[in-house]
Amino acid sequence: MLHTRLCDIFGIEFPIVSAGMGGIAGSGLAAAVSEAGGLGTIGLAAFTRDGIRNEIASAQRCTSKPLAANLIVPFLRPGILEIVAESKLAAVTFFWGDPREHESAIRAFQAVGSKVIWQCGGVDEARRAVDAGVDVVMAQGFEAGGHVRGQVSTFALIPAIRDALPEVPLVAAGGIGDGRGLAAALALGADGGALGTRFLATIEASAHNSYKERVIGAQAADTIHTTLFDVGWPDAPHRVLRTQVVEEWERVGRPAPGNRPGEGVTIVTLRRSDVEIPLVNYSVLPPTDYAEGEIERLPFYAGQSCGLVKELLPAGEIVRQIVSEASQVIAHRLSPLIR
Repeated sequence: MLHTRLCDIFGIEFPIVSAGMGGIAGSGLAAAVSEAGGLGTIGLAAFTRDGIRNEIASAQRCTSKPLAANLIVPFLRPGILEIVAESKLAAVTFFWGDPREHESAIRAFQAVGSKVIWQCGGVDEARRAVDAGVDVVMAQGFEAGGHVRGQVSTFALIPAIRDALPEVPLVAAGGIGDGRGLAAALALGADGGALGTRFLATIEASAHNSYKERVIGAQAADTIHTTLFDVGWPDAPHRVLRTQVVEEWERVGRPAPGNRPGEGVTIVTLRRSDVEIPLVNYSVLPPTDYAEGEIERLPFYAGQSCGLVKELLPAGEIVRQIVSEASQVIAHRLSPLIR
């Protein structure tokens, strides 16, 4: 069995975490990953307070195993931290903020038994997170899809953080799409791996079918690191697939916000039980299965690991495949090298 201290910290079978992709990683995906032995994460950035309660409750009805929630700091609103804390999840991940400004929230979650993960893009941020008292650091490399905090690749970032913080429990994120990537992350000093793009192309993910199909057909070179999709979250770099919107913007010289083609035009409506949201060109929210309209004009977030995604599978099967492949790599590829 593939077992690290991350398994002991969260009470899970395997050191695999599904990324809390906003709008995509709903209760169904998180529960499926947790049921299979990983740590399933619910992405709560796109939910109202009632929606957060409902989504967490739905995941807890589907599994009694440990679950996590992902909170994006710029999207925190009054009452959200308290609602999530009431659920007493195994873990809460924070992303995109200075951890020193959230020490009271970190302590409040720990007081109800939730471990706190801080997702970082560099060594200095990881140090600040540890100083603020977090339980686990998640180090996100530049290869990652969605919003990207730093500028350093996973292969360089993980050993740098491990050297700087030798005792901190560490999760690697960015560029991991299979068991080989997980084995590499463990070799670099991580205690586990977080995957987003691979779990996006699952039956349980809330991504629109056309989005899943695009990811399955993509290669690493089809992604672009940009700040283009900024309506709702300005000046936040992200990695997306190259789409019609990206190409239109490039053809006219990559103009700044305010001068881009079709700016301000409503293209999609998100209709969910707790909310109805009209989206304009360059909106930050991705294509979900409850989106209606010009889906192709929304951001298709994807990491460079998209080239490893070949088919749509149940999330539980992906967890089992990753564990099996990582175990085989370690046992049959790496161990025989020692003589």
